[in-house]
Amino acid sequence: MRTIAKDHDAKRQHILRVAAEVFAREGIERASMNEVARACGISKANIYHYYAGKDDLVFDILDSYLSELRDVVCGLDLTGLAPPDRLHAVTEAILLAYDGMDNEHKIQSEGLPRLAPDKQAVLKGYQRALVSQVAGILEACAPAALAGDRTRSRAVTMSVFGMLNWFYMWHPGATQEARVDYAAQVADLTLNGIAGDRTSVS
Repeated sequence: MRTIAKDHDAKRQHILRVAAEVFAREGIERASMNEVARACGISKANIYHYYAGKDDLVFDILDSYLSELRDVVCGLDLTGLAPPDRLHAVTEAILLAYDGMDNEHKIQSEGLPRLAPDKQAVLKGYQRALVSQVAGILEACAPAALAGDRTRSRAVTMSVFGMLNWFYMWHPGATQEARVDYAAQVADLTLNGIAGDRTSVS
């Protein structure tokens, strides 16, 4: 039986980060495994020691990224926080978790549909967990408006993600301070509207 090298995990993480950069820059369809291997500084044969093909590599990139994002956001300790404070905490956690993950985030739209249904199901499960976490907090913030109205709740929830993703797309080099500040803006706008203030939550 072939033994696993002591640096196996470190090499795998290196491949994942470099491959995500190549796929984000060139597009998954256009980028070759040869190109990924060259960018990683290893042979094509070495790449295939880790992954049977491009789709296996794409899945591992997205699985690693989305599972970690899910763990961060759904693992927040929100004990004792009022619903508006929970929303502030979760929007901040999401934007901070996006930091440094631009390539992984970018390739989701192209990468997920090309995968086998069972692998898509795994990744969509992470996404649903994230959406459910935010939706639950929003419904607690405005139960009269959202609780029991699944269509409206989903629309508001996806609007929050849309605002956060806008910042990621247009401010990839933002500092942590800027991310925290914008996350607070998203939470305040969602809770109070454009003319509201942080003390006017109903």
